[in-house]
Amino acid sequence: MSDRIEKMLTHAFECVEDENFSEALKLYDLALKQDPNNVNILIDKGATLQNMGKLKLAIRSYDKALKISPDNIDALLNKGSTLHSDEKYLQAIECYDFALKIDKKCAMALAYKGLSLGEMGELRDAIKHFKKALSIDKHYDLASISKEIAQELLKSINEKKSKIR
Repeated sequence: MSDRIEKMLTHAFECVEDENFSEALKLYDLALKQDPNNVNILIDKGATLQNMGKLKLAIRSYDKALKISPDNIDALLNKGSTLHSDEKYLQAIECYDFALKIDKKCAMALAYKGLSLGEMGELRDAIKHFKKALSIDKHYDLASISKEIAQELLKSINEKKSKIR
């Protein structure tokens, strides 16, 4: 990668940090004109679009990255989280499952899949995935907090059911 592209990407990262997403996108587009098959730039552009709430454009950027590098776990996880944000939980789970085929010990894919399962009301399955993620990374806060919330929800649902009977 050329020095010029490196400088653009450093500046784009700074723009994202400052929440100047529009400027970051311009820089990513300039960098992609010079290096259109750079998967990392496509992923960063997708993440920026996701931060802006432009979910369909973000997914398109991740799809371009995945055409170039179908086994890119970052692109799969980011695409999945974008689909999750768009309430397309089954499609998100497909992304996480594919990431898990590549790396069955990907704690993030397990936790994210748990989140999507939880949104679909599959609390027991969600808890299983959070526990599996924690067995890989016992300090993974997202999995730990989500597991506790799912367990509390399940407990609450079970208590309501027992009062009804």
